[in-house]
Amino acid sequence: MHAIDRERSRHSAELYAIWNGKPYYLDEAVKNSEKQYSYAFWSDAGSFRSDHVYRGWPSSARIEEVWDEGSRVSGVAKEDLLFFPMWEPPHASMKDWQEALGPVDTDFSEGSFFGGSPQTVRWWKELFYLYHDYYLSQGIFVGKDQTLINALFLLHPSRVITVWVSDPDAPAHQGLVSSIEGPLGSCEPQRTDAPHPPLASSNPPSFDESQFDVILRRQRVRPPLGPSRKSTTIPSRFLNLSNEFEFAGWGSFINLRLEASDYEAGEARIKMNDGMKILGQFTASALAGNAVLGSVFYALPAVVGVASVYSPISLFIATLTLFVWRPIMEELGSAFPICGAPYSYLLNISNKSLALLGAALLFLDFASTSVVSAATATSYLAGEVALPFPEFVGTIIVLLIFTVVSLSGMKESARVALCVLTLHMVTMTILIIAGAVHWANIGNGQIIENWHNGKASSASEVAKQIFNGFCLGMLGLTGFECIPAYIARIKPGRLPLVLRNLHYPAIALNCVLMTLVLAIVPLESILQGDNISSLLAEKTIGKGMRSFIVVNAIIVLCGGVLTGILSACELLEQLTLDRMIPKSFSRTMPVTNSPYISVISFIAFSAAIYASTGAQLSIVSKMFSLVWLVVMSLFPLALLLLKFNRGRLLRTPNTPFWVVLLALTLVPVVFAGNVVVDPTTAGYFAVYLIAIVFFFSATQNKTRILKWSYGIYDQFPSLHRWSLTKSYGERIINLMRTLKRQPVGILVKTDEINNLFHMILYVRDNEETACVKIVHFVDEEFGVPSELEANARILDEAFPEITIDLIIVTGCFNPINVAALAHRLNIPPSLMFMSCPGPTFKYRVADLGTRIITL
Repeated sequence: MHAIDRERSRHSAELYAIWNGKPYYLDEAVKNSEKQYSYAFWSDAGSFRSDHVYRGWPSSARIEEVWDEGSRVSGVAKEDLLFFPMWEPPHASMKDWQEALGPVDTDFSEGSFFGGSPQTVRWWKELFYLYHDYYLSQGIFVGKDQTLINALFLLHPSRVITVWVSDPDAPAHQGLVSSIEGPLGSCEPQRTDAPHPPLASSNPPSFDESQFDVILRRQRVRPPLGPSRKSTTIPSRFLNLSNEFEFAGWGSFINLRLEASDYEAGEARIKMNDGMKILGQFTASALAGNAVLGSVFYALPAVVGVASVYSPISLFIATLTLFVWRPIMEELGSAFPICGAPYSYLLNISNKSLALLGAALLFLDFASTSVVSAATATSYLAGEVALPFPEFVGTIIVLLIFTVVSLSGMKESARVALCVLTLHMVTMTILIIAGAVHWANIGNGQIIENWHNGKASSASEVAKQIFNGFCLGMLGLTGFECIPAYIARIKPGRLPLVLRNLHYPAIALNCVLMTLVLAIVPLESILQGDNISSLLAEKTIGKGMRSFIVVNAIIVLCGGVLTGILSACELLEQLTLDRMIPKSFSRTMPVTNSPYISVISFIAFSAAIYASTGAQLSIVSKMFSLVWLVVMSLFPLALLLLKFNRGRLLRTPNTPFWVVLLALTLVPVVFAGNVVVDPTTAGYFAVYLIAIVFFFSATQNKTRILKWSYGIYDQFPSLHRWSLTKSYGERIINLMRTLKRQPVGILVKTDEINNLFHMILYVRDNEETACVKIVHFVDEEFGVPSELEANARILDEAFPEITIDLIIVTGCFNPINVAALAHRLNIPPSLMFMSCPGPTFKYRVADLGTRIITL
C-alpha cells in the first residue's frame, strides 16, 4: 500500500509501522505492568526534539479534573473516556463525512500524546486495528495514524475528551470559537436546544469548507493495479474495434532515485553540450559568411537586371534593413541559445503547427541555397570554358558530387570555412582595389555613359526601378538566417559580434562592387552576362584575374551547396528527435555515419525544384529571395510571440516594440515587390511550400491518418475476410499502439491543477503519444506539493486517452539531474516539457535542453 501514498517521498513504510503500532505498544505495556494504574498514556519520543508542552503533565489532580468534566459534559463514564489533544475542532463540513470515505487527512487531532483508563486503552487498540484492517482491505491507504484517529473521532465523538494542544491548562470547553457548540464542536451529539446547521446553502463554500472536498479527492479509489483500463459509455467509432482501443491504462505513482549510471550519462551529456561552444566570433562568422558574402555572385546579376544604373542605391537600402533585424536576432538568441532556429524558437513559444511551418520554410531555404549555388557555379564555369553538355546537366553533376561528398562523412569545418572565406575576402579586396585604381585611371566616362543609357525617363520609373532592385537586393543578405541555426556552438556573448562582422562587409561588398562594375564595364555587357565579377576582373587586371575570380566563385558557391545539404540534415535530425518526421531519416551509413536518407531526400527535392523551373537560374534566384524573406519574417514573429507568451524569460537586449512591427511591415512590402517583378515566382514558392508542409503535416499526424485509414478499411467487411487484406487492420492497430507508447515528460514545480491541465492539453494537441510522465524533483527542504498526486489522478481520469504517470525524483532541479532523468526514462530532453522560467531562474533553457510549453 505504500506505493499509493502521496507522501511516500517523505515517509517510509517503517515509519508508518511505528506510528500505527502505538495502540498496541500502550496496551501491551498496561497488560505487562506489575502495577495496576488508573490511567495510561503514550507520548512520542520524537516530540521531545523541541520544547514539549506536556513535560510536567499530567498530575493526578489535573487528570481527575479533566475526566470529571468530560464525564459531566458527555454523559459517558470516566473509565470509558479517551484523551487526545486537539489542534482545532473538526470543521462543520465534517458532518457529511461517512465511514466509507476512509481516513480524514487533515490536522485537527494530535496523535503524539493520548491515553485513558486500561479498559479504554484496550478498547482503543481493538477499534483502531479493526478500522485499520478494514480500510486496507478496501484499497484505501492508511499510513499516518493521525488520519485514522481523525476518522475514529468522528465515529465515536462522545468517548473523546480533549484540550488545546498549545494550552494544556485550558478546560475542554473554553477557548472554542463562538460558532462551535460544546467541547467536541460539530462532532458532539446534537443538542435539542440548538438547531442543526443546514445541509445546503445558496452561498459559495468558504476556503475552510472546501477542505472536505480536498479529503474526498485524496481518497479517490481506483481499480486495483494491473491491466485494468479506463472505460467509457461512448461507443466506438469503429465497427470492428471496441472502445477499449481508444482508452489508455491507469497512471501510476513512482518514487524514483537516480542511479550512478544515470548521473554519469547526465554529466556526459552536459559536458558534450558545453564542448559544442567552441566557435569564436570569426570562426562563427565564417560558417555563414561564405553564404552571405558569396551571394554577390548571384545577387548582383539579378539586381542589375531590374534596377539598371540604380543598382548601388537599391543594394545600399537593402543591406541597411539588417539594422532592423540584428537586435531582434540578438534578443531571440539570448533567450534561446539552441540550434535549429527559427524553428526552435517557434517550437518553444507557440504550437507545433507554426513550428512545422517554420521548418518547412527553412527546408525550402536550404534547398534554394544549394540549387542557386550549384547553378551559379556552373554558370560561371560555362562562361569560361565550353562545356560538353548543357548547363543544367552541370548543375545536376555538382549536386551529385556533393551528395557523394556528404555521404562520405565529410562535414563542414569552421576552420575550413574560415580559410575559404579568407580566400574570398582577399580576392574581393584585390578586385575592389584594382577596380578603384582602374576607375581613377579611366575617369568617369564609362559611368556617365552607362548612366545616360540606363536612366529612367520619369521619377516614378526611377522609384520603381530602385524599389524592384531593393526587393531583389535582399539576395545579397542570404545566409544571415543560418547564423541562429548553429548558435549553440557559438561562445556566449559572441552572437552580436558575428552579426556585426558579416553585416558591415555585406554592405561594403555589395554596394562598392556594384558601383565599380557600373564605372568600368559597359551596361550592355553587364546586362548580357551573369559573370559580372569576372567581367570586372578582366577589365581591371586581365584575363588571368578573371579566371581566378571564376575559380574563387566556384569554390565559394560549392561551399554553399555543401552548407545547404548539411544544414538540411541537421534540421531533419532535430525534427526526428522531436518526433515530427519518421526515425528513418536519422538512419546512418555503417562506415561514415552519414544520414543517407536525409541526404538523398534533400538532393532529390532540390533537383525537383531545379527541374520544375525549367533549369532557369533567374527563376530559382527570385524564388530564393521570396523564401529568404519569409524565413526572415519568422524572427520578428517569434520575438512578438516571445514577448507575449514567454515574457518572463530572461534575455537581452530588450528590442523596442516598434522595431518588431517595422520588420513585420517590411516583409510583406518587399515580398509584394518581388512578386510584381516576376509573378511566376510566387507560384513556384507556393507549390514547393505546400508540398513540404503537406509532408511534414502528414508525418506529424501519423496516428490520425492511420485512424482514417482504419476507418475506411473498417467500412468494407469483405476486406476483413480476404486473405490478402485481412491482416491490414491488425497492422494499422499495431502501428497506432507503437506510436502511442512513445513517452514524453512534463516537469512541474507546483500542484496547481490549471497549470497541469494546460500542459496535458498541449501534449494531447501537439504530440502523438498516450504516455505522459509528470515529473517533480523533490528535496528535503520543500517536499512534495500536497495536492500533486490527487490532481494527477484527476487529470488521469479527465484524459482517458492518455496514461498519466506521476514520478517523484529525489534531487534538485538542475541540468545534470534533468539529463540523468532523460537517460533513465529514455526520453530525449527535447521531449521533456516545462513552464516558462522567471528572471530569477539560475539556469538557461539551453542548459536544460527542455522545451517550454506554457507561460
